[in-house]
Amino acid sequence: MIIEVLYPANANLYGELANIRYLAKCVKDLKIISTSLNDEPSFISEKVDLVYMGTMTESAQELIIEKLSHYKEAIKKAIANGQHFLITGNALEVFGKYIIDEDKKIEGLGIFAFHTQRAMMKRYNSLYLGNYEDIKIVGFKSQFTVSYYDDPSIQPLFNTLKGVGFNKEETKEGIKDHNFMATYVIGPLLILNPLFTQKLLDSLNVPYTLALKDDIMANYEERLKEYSDEATGFYY
Repeated sequence: MIIEVLYPANANLYGELANIRYLAKCVKDLKIISTSLNDEPSFISEKVDLVYMGTMTESAQELIIEKLSHYKEAIKKAIANGQHFLITGNALEVFGKYIIDEDKKIEGLGIFAFHTQRAMMKRYNSLYLGNYEDIKIVGFKSQFTVSYYDDPSIQPLFNTLKGVGFNKEETKEGIKDHNFMATYVIGPLLILNPLFTQKLLDSLNVPYTLALKDDIMANYEERLKEYSDEATGFYY
């Protein structure tokens, strides 16, 4: 199995590379390609099983949009052809139409019809509980932005049970298109959600053993119980 991590030096704000280190424990002989800002992404011209990109600063976000803009059509084609992507945190905003920051408009790749509003004087924090197909998702959000679907036919990655979706009024969360998956949920998403990780690895059709299964399942069940408790403080 080959995983390409896009811009790990710039897109690891909340330690998202722990997700990749965990997959390396699950899949024998996993190969990781670390793509820097000056490299052409490997998935453009060769077989890669999973492309991953995590949370970044606002300045890095603009730089990454500029770098990926050269490959916009190739990215659209890769998504249509079933290339697996996992995009977390504000990295998902790179793929939208634009980001508004006060009187500044930052053009995105425009691959998906949504836009983002940034407010640097207000950080949004929340626990998150949602559904992915038939399983529950737990996690965290911490962001200066909210996004709005401009096309109601966009399919979400998760459906929100507690916490906030794409914005305060929206229960849909993230984007799912073919094998492209993007969510505002940050940090160790795959470690916190072993059932989701199993589904991801099953879809990649690779042999694997879920590492530390007993421990992470116990932690998942405990967190799920806590998040499902009506008394749990969700805030945003």
